[in-house]
Amino acid sequence: MADLKLLERLCTAQGISGDEGAVREMILEEITPYAESVTVTPLGNIIAEKKGAQRAKTRLLLNAHMDEVGMIVTSITKEGLLRFTPVGGIDRRILPGKSVMVAGSIPGVIGAKPIHLLEGDEREKAPSLDSLTIDIGALSQEEAEKLVSPGDSVTFVSLFDTAHGMIRSRAIDDRAGCAILIDLMKKELPYDCTFVFAVQEEVGLRGSKTAAFAAKPEAAIVVESTTAADIAGVDPDKQVCRVGKGPVLSFMDRATIYDRPYFQLAQKLAKENEIPCQVKEAVAGGNDAGAIHVSRGGVRTAAISLACRYLHAPVGMISQEDFHHAEALVEKLAMAIAGGEAE
Repeated sequence: MADLKLLERLCTAQGISGDEGAVREMILEEITPYAESVTVTPLGNIIAEKKGAQRAKTRLLLNAHMDEVGMIVTSITKEGLLRFTPVGGIDRRILPGKSVMVAGSIPGVIGAKPIHLLEGDEREKAPSLDSLTIDIGALSQEEAEKLVSPGDSVTFVSLFDTAHGMIRSRAIDDRAGCAILIDLMKKELPYDCTFVFAVQEEVGLRGSKTAAFAAKPEAAIVVESTTAADIAGVDPDKQVCRVGKGPVLSFMDRATIYDRPYFQLAQKLAKENEIPCQVKEAVAGGNDAGAIHVSRGGVRTAAISLACRYLHAPVGMISQEDFHHAEALVEKLAMAIAGGEAE
């Protein structure tokens, strides 16, 4: 069962797309004693080979991505404020007033025009990205430049909380998937497997595209977080998936049509092992499977996701039970595929 303390360490590490170094070092520290070999690719992916009791009948890759959405500094104004652009898909409506960390250690706040000074339609509209800046307390451009430079990463500052059976944190997408794969690597497995911790998923599945090409799998399981819409204002028939109803199985999204026998096998294994699960009720979103399943001559691919409220926001929310059930289902499906089932 994946360790919540490990998940906390992963979620509170800073690692936006293209700047995943701190997360990568943490993962390497955890998995290296349990891997037959570990490779860090030129883009920064981790490819780890795990020795099982026997050789796999189907070469299986298990994938989770280590990057998170965030922002990057683009320039500094003469007043010492930082202009920025998002890295990954962020809803600009949630940005004003949020605490952030710049360049790893410089605290700041995303500032917008005060509500008292808004006029007319401005009060009804989300602020444009061009109107937002990050305030680190510098009083001039020269003062800010002593601390920050264009190209520096910006991450949200958030809590890690496990009250009431939930997990609330930044970067659950996809550090929860990383935690599950780390825990599986520490177990004695029946079959050999390849584990990939990918970079740059949030900006176009770039890491997994190269990692899958290098690893040459015949099959893959992507472990992800996906949007749960069981929140106020969303009709029940549009909620896609729900927190607390088990791991989420996808049959299709905007990037992948998943392997049908593997999708059916996952459902069968969940039922046989009394693991609650749910099917994603919409063709929406995407994940690293979009790059993996079309690698080389094609890779049979399944996805098991965690239903997460407020995805890509400063704080996401998943169920602790879903987290543990997802690991159980990933392990069952992985060993079934590696053992040659559903061929």
